[in-house]
Amino acid sequence: MLPTIMRRSFRPFYMPNFFDDDFFPTLTNRTSSMPAVNIREDEKNYVLDLAIPGIDKKDLKIDTNEDVLTISSEAKNETSEERDGYKKKEFNYSSFCRSFYIPENVNRDRIEANYKDGILTISLPKMAEEKKNLSRQIAIS
Repeated sequence: MLPTIMRRSFRPFYMPNFFDDDFFPTLTNRTSSMPAVNIREDEKNYVLDLAIPGIDKKDLKIDTNEDVLTISSEAKNETSEERDGYKKKEFNYSSFCRSFYIPENVNRDRIEANYKDGILTISLPKMAEEKKNLSRQIAIS
């Protein structure tokens, strides 16, 4: 179970029962699906892992706008073949878009992404917090 701060910070834009679609709907084939995402946290980072096999790195786009991180992809593929007086032309289009709130304690200038073996890993480094001085001497008046 995610800590409360992470549930609030990394909640996807989603409006339940609003036609069961994402907040940012896309006009795509209903057979396409949204990539699964795992969210984890350690002392220094929040990490998003998206399973998106078969997508070329050049078709991926990651943007930040204020407190929103958006991951999207759009790929088009066309094939054309002519044989024995017949023409065959096929095309395929796939896309997705996922958006997440960025926690306040993330250093937006140091966000990094890596794509390997069908897994997109996005690291959101936390800002260094000042250590509070837990001990102090109190003057007697």
